[in-house]
Amino acid sequence: MKPYFSVVVPVYRSEKNLSELYARIKISLEELNANFELILVEDCGGDDSWRVIQELSEQDSRVIGIRFTKNYGQHAAIICGIAEATGEWIITLDDDLEQRPEDIHLLYEKVRQGYDLVYGIYEERSHAKWRNMTSHIARKLFNKAIPNLNYEYTSFRIMHEKIGKALVQFESPFPFVDGYLAWVTNNYSTVTVEHGVRKHGVSNYSFSKLLKHTINILVSFSDIPLKFASWMGLVSFITGFMWLIVILFRKLFIGIPIAGYASIIAGIVLFGGIQLFVLGIFGEYLGRINYKSTKKPLYIVLKTTKDN
Repeated sequence: MKPYFSVVVPVYRSEKNLSELYARIKISLEELNANFELILVEDCGGDDSWRVIQELSEQDSRVIGIRFTKNYGQHAAIICGIAEATGEWIITLDDDLEQRPEDIHLLYEKVRQGYDLVYGIYEERSHAKWRNMTSHIARKLFNKAIPNLNYEYTSFRIMHEKIGKALVQFESPFPFVDGYLAWVTNNYSTVTVEHGVRKHGVSNYSFSKLLKHTINILVSFSDIPLKFASWMGLVSFITGFMWLIVILFRKLFIGIPIAGYASIIAGIVLFGGIQLFVLGIFGEYLGRINYKSTKKPLYIVLKTTKDN
């Protein structure tokens, strides 16, 4: 029988969370009296998560485990799970228990009002202050890059299968699920849910990973960096031209000697640095063109629990 719900969970270093996560999802969806499948995509975190997934699959045939050959990232894992999903409604949530399975019914009640996509958003986040601050800045930038993007997006979502399957058609080597969803549909809404507390481990998103994620999205989904490079080039040209006029005026009308070695080197370093920065931006775009032209797969599956 085709499941009504498909729950997709990207798994990374969560061996201590998985059993509780499964139990809570099971109770939550059985209370809705609906058939479901739980798809756990193990993203090679290096711990014992795959063993736990195999044990859960042996206990309950509704649990489907997928293991990657290497670490491909959270968004690749979500897209993989969605590609394998067979339910009419697809639910995604994280593996750290910060998103409470008990709130799934709130998202479902909202989506039944006629929406294609509903996000579970938080009135207050339980992350560290630096994480909330950097996320706020990143979201502001993402909204500039992707105008239709919901500022309050989270990885706790429910979507119709037609919307979910559309994500699989994107071929970017730098996936961003919510950016794709913003292109696929405007018929979305949100519902406020409680932000749970992580019981085991720490967040896998360090500052460097968040910075890399932000740069990937800005370059992959917009031309904002190119526009920034153009404005930097224009400003540096105007600054250099005005500097030249000042030097010539002082030489011709005031008789002050032209600035010496130190100022010349400073000017070369300044404008040379700007040129290299602009070239670096162009290089980021060219690199992404090259990545896409190679047509490398977004992920490669090593094994599934169905193989056993």
